[in-house]
Amino acid sequence: MKKTKNLVFIALSAAFIAICAWLTIPGPVPFTMQTMAVVTVAALLGPWQGAAAVLVYLLLGAVGVPVFSGFRGGVQALVGPTGGYLVGFLFTALLTGWIARRSDKLLPLVLAMAAGIAVCYVFGTAWFGLFFANGGLGKILMTCVVPFLIPDALKIALAAILVRRIRKSGVLNR
Repeated sequence: MKKTKNLVFIALSAAFIAICAWLTIPGPVPFTMQTMAVVTVAALLGPWQGAAAVLVYLLLGAVGVPVFSGFRGGVQALVGPTGGYLVGFLFTALLTGWIARRSDKLLPLVLAMAAGIAVCYVFGTAWFGLFFANGGLGKILMTCVVPFLIPDALKIALAAILVRRIRKSGVLNR
């Protein structure tokens, strides 16, 4: 029964990430709720099941299911300029889940999520830099990181509140 329950949580979490990828806040640089979903899932399920949910999400997208932002799917989204962020989600889930499982307190939870998103920034920005290396590091950081700092801080706050409430509810007690 426990294996079935874990598989259900992983599948529902992959669906949650996909839904959040479709939630876009328009602007000069559009913001999605993907990162919020990834850190939420990782904090709730732990490193391995959180990463499994992200892997299911990525595999669905790779085979063409339109689960990525802008209702995109296909390998081209993974190998394009922003594909590093998608790949980085795996490492975001591992790190966030690993740190977050150690505490129910708000500050460690927020720090776990911030560390996970920082890892995502590293993967995504490095990958983006391979495509636009002539822009220089400063320009790449101004494109890939700086505009997202405040929105991601707000997403971390929302995710931390969600995780604490879901944990208190006992829904995920195994």
